[in-house]
Order: sequence, then structure tokens, then C-alpha cells
Amino acid sequence: MNIKRIGEGEIRMKSFYHFLMKYRHPKPSDSISQFANDAYLDHSFPKSSTDYHEISSYLELNGFYLESMRVFDEAWEKYEAELQKGFVR
Repeated sequence: MNIKRIGEGEIRMKSFYHFLMKYRHPKPSDSISQFANDAYLDHSFPKSSTDYHEISSYLELNGFYLESMRVFDEAWEKYEAELQKGFVR
């Protein structure tokens, strides 16, 4: 599930990093899996962020390992789709 209840009425979304980690693989077969592996090794990655602009800005300045920002955009679309599924339940 993408959303966690913290306290009475308080809700927190799963971070993008947490979502991305499900794509980690020892032998990545696609660009999102490679991105997940590289983000895991990036100790400065904004691990708790749910903000597109914060993560995008970080990657533009520090994501030397990212093949293209298109990879991030594709992963972000998957993240948003999963969040939407969480709201529907």
C-alpha cells in the first residue's frame, strides 16, 4: 500500500525512493531497474521526498548515473499510477 496512517487523520505517502527500490535487480534488464540500482548507491538521494520538482532538480545536478531524464519521468509516471491505485481502495 502506498499510504500509511500515522496518527488520527494523518496520512503519509510512500516516498518515490521507496517505490523505486522495488525495481532493484542484480542484473537490471531495463533502464528503470538500472536507475533503481544507481539510486540505491547514491547516499545523497532525497530518500524521503514525494516531490517531483525536488527529485528532478536533484537528478539534474547529481544524477550523473541517469541515462536520461526520460527514465526518471517514466518511473515517476509509474509512481503516480501506483499512488492513484492507493487512493481508489
